[in-house]
Order: sequence, then C-alpha cells, then structure tokens
Amino acid sequence: MTDIAKPTPPKPGPGEPGHVPHSAERGRTTIAVGVVEKIAGMAAREVDGIHALGSGSRGFGAVRERVPGGKSGMGKGVKAEVGEKQAALDIDLIVEYGVPIHKVASTVRSHVIEAVERSTGLQVVEVNIAVNDVHLPDDSDDDEPTESRVQ
Repeated sequence: MTDIAKPTPPKPGPGEPGHVPHSAERGRTTIAVGVVEKIAGMAAREVDGIHALGSGSRGFGAVRERVPGGKSGMGKGVKAEVGEKQAALDIDLIVEYGVPIHKVASTVRSHVIEAVERSTGLQVVEVNIAVNDVHLPDDSDDDEPTESRVQ
C-alpha cells in the first residue's frame, strides 16, 4: 500500500485563527537617533586615514562637549535622520594629510552603511560626507598650553 501525500494546507494569515504572528507583529521597535549616530561614528573612525570626526574648530568642539546636552563621544561629527525603516546620515570628517580624500570618503560611506544596516536593520538611503579639515603631522592635538621655560 502506498501512502499518498496530502497537500499541506496554507498557513493562516494575519487575523485568521491559528496565525502565529512574527515578532514585528507583536510590537514596535524604535531606534533613537543617538544610537544610529554612535554606530555611524564608530564605523567611520575605524577607517584608515580618519583623524577625527567633527569640524576643524578644535576649541569650539572642546567647549561644546562641556555644555550639558552637547554632543560628545562617538556621535560627535555625525547627524542622523531616522524613520521607521530608513536612515540618512551627514558626517563631518578630519582626515590625515596625504591620504586620497575621495577614497577615504568612499570607504567611510560604505563602512558606515554596512555597520548601520547590520546593527539596526534600517535601510541607509544616503551618507553625505563633508571633509572639514586636514590633520597635518605637526598639528598639536593638545588644547592645553605648553609648559613655560621659566618659573
């Protein structure tokens, strides 16, 4: 005697009895703008040739970090717009002197897109990059005054 396979009935859809909802149907997940900015900032900093994120005005940046509510840390130099399914990013860079800026910008763009999409599930629709300064080998990163020769 041969067993005849019966066709499998279709699975019930949303609203039908017996339907098991996916996790997305059981609630909503929101991702804060700051989270996307931090992920993008981390990813951008991982690219060779990036000195820092933000504008070239080191003095202003130092003051802004001390102001309550001011941006500091990983999100500095990154501005994001986040919707339910998509994100758009603006990134300000300071690159090292001598690197091919167009190649570094392209690498930052692809690295940021990959990191944000992998981490959040959001589709990144654009990443605008502004190179605002070039770090020269003799530039001092210290905003503190140098020690005096006389006491």
